[in-house]
Amino acid sequence: MILLQGNGIARTFGGDVLFKDINFSLQDKSRMALVGRNGAGKSTLLKIIAGVEEPSAGTISKVRDLSMNYLAQDTGLNSDLTIFDEMLTVFEKLRQMEKQLRQMEMQMGELESNDLAVLMARYDYLSEEFRILNGFTYEAEIKAVLNGFRFDELMWDRKISSLSGGQKTRLALAKMLLEKPQLLILDEPTNHLDIETLAWLENYLKNYDGSLLIVSHDRYFLDKVVNEVLELSRGELTRFVGNYSKYVELREEKLLSEIKNFEKQQKEIAKLEDYVARNLARASTTKMAQSRRKRLEKMERLDSPSGDEKSAHVTFIPEKSSGNVVLTVTNAAIGYPDKVLSKSINLDERKGEAIAIVGPNGIGKTTLIKSIIGQIPFISGEAKLGANVLLGYYDQEQGRLTPSNTVLDELWNEHRLLNEVEIRNMLGNFLFSGEDVKKTVGMLSGGEKARLLLAKLAMNHDNFLILDEPTNHLDIDSREVLENALIDFAGTILFVSHDRYFINRVATKVIELSAKGSMEFLGDYDYYLEKKEEIEFAKEALEGREFVESASQQDFAAQKEAQKNRRKIERDVASAEETLEKIESTIKELLVQMHENPEDFVKLGELQASIDILTEQKNETELVLLEAMELLEELE
Repeated sequence: MILLQGNGIARTFGGDVLFKDINFSLQDKSRMALVGRNGAGKSTLLKIIAGVEEPSAGTISKVRDLSMNYLAQDTGLNSDLTIFDEMLTVFEKLRQMEKQLRQMEMQMGELESNDLAVLMARYDYLSEEFRILNGFTYEAEIKAVLNGFRFDELMWDRKISSLSGGQKTRLALAKMLLEKPQLLILDEPTNHLDIETLAWLENYLKNYDGSLLIVSHDRYFLDKVVNEVLELSRGELTRFVGNYSKYVELREEKLLSEIKNFEKQQKEIAKLEDYVARNLARASTTKMAQSRRKRLEKMERLDSPSGDEKSAHVTFIPEKSSGNVVLTVTNAAIGYPDKVLSKSINLDERKGEAIAIVGPNGIGKTTLIKSIIGQIPFISGEAKLGANVLLGYYDQEQGRLTPSNTVLDELWNEHRLLNEVEIRNMLGNFLFSGEDVKKTVGMLSGGEKARLLLAKLAMNHDNFLILDEPTNHLDIDSREVLENALIDFAGTILFVSHDRYFINRVATKVIELSAKGSMEFLGDYDYYLEKKEEIEFAKEALEGREFVESASQQDFAAQKEAQKNRRKIERDVASAEETLEKIESTIKELLVQMHENPEDFVKLGELQASIDILTEQKNETELVLLEAMELLEELE
């Protein structure tokens, strides 16, 4: 079923056309990504689809009563409520039903005969609806989503107004997931998420019951979540079936086909033009020449496949080669005088390696890099560079740029021996041309500043690059260009990145940073995940053996008692569920009997007395079940 459809959508700004004649449809259960370069109009198209903006032309049609939520890029949740209370507002209907059920239970002791029978019938219907709508589990669902987004229980009573911008953005997404609309439109939902949260979100969205339309620069995320890709390029929209990696493959095939067709047509055009030029003036051949000229005039000429979308041209060429040993970090501890972030860090990087540093947010990945380059002192331990190492550093905070400089001066001030043409050529490689080079750095976007920093890095010709989140602010095309440049780089690389696709393409090793220290994995990000799973499995198996050995030697009886207690709780849960089912079934049977004997007041009284007893038993059983389930959760 088609949920939403766009026909002939266009968006213009004055005389400039951002896109036109856009047609698309979103099906029920769609998992769709919208990709394209920065400035192609992705966010604008999302706003039009979401109804936030009107198209300059065309229409958006959707099914009646379509529930739809739209998360704009870096949009935070604004509320004076606490985190948990704000999430509860999503389930206001359920909470009102729950309140109504409690009121009805209180009324049961005050009514008799027909009135009671009517109330019981209403109560039974409402209770069943409450159960179907997951009324008994919505609080557990809230807790699961909050924990998934790294809001632990200690934060649930915090006012949302006291949170950071990134936390408010995460919370806005959490609330949308709990609302479960039929269509969820997300613009860069992975911003402000660490790798563990990203993995949780991927799994959640893969099982999401509604449709998804996502704009994201996180290609690994798109690979895991989507199965369709819409590419917005040069004002046109093209659909590809498959995840992001499949899209890249199909796009390459399409481009090669377009190049082939374009070149074929160009040869035909050249041949026809040459014939016309040579034969139009001759009386004997003028008619044939005129015929070919008409063919040329009627011919629908293909656009050049490369179009006007230029890509950056990035190369990193070391001035000289380093020694084999590039960097050694020995027994290092990082952090600040009042707080150690990580300790027992050891790193031995050799020439030609590309090492990715990963770990949860706040563990000190950037701090480690800044300690290595000497900006922040180690708490203990040290870092040593090898022979002939020339170190270049990319700062994710973009603090190594001077806002008052022009783009041209930002490079030229550090390379005064080069002439202006050479500087402009380098800037042109990074997509700064014409009047762009006269812009002040402070006026640049985040993506433009990132390209300028990379241009400065390329001009230094270092043989050891230390990069802190180098793909932040870059669109997908620029990320791919940077990846290719780093893959071809003849030097050594150490980098921090949340971009798992980037890590997979560039890294030869992964160093995981934790509070206890560093752990090395010889491979890319997928290999790291695979080995982590093996380690966790082996650890659990070892703990299981140690548990048995310890139990047999030291406190076998206590451990057996714990296992026995768990089994007992599991039996209690099963028993309570079975009892509840029997009670509810019996109440239904008694209600049927009451309806069948409306005039037999003696019988009605007996039946009602039985129902009252069963209702009380039901309430007690529900409490027992909830307590048992909570105990079981604590044992997980």
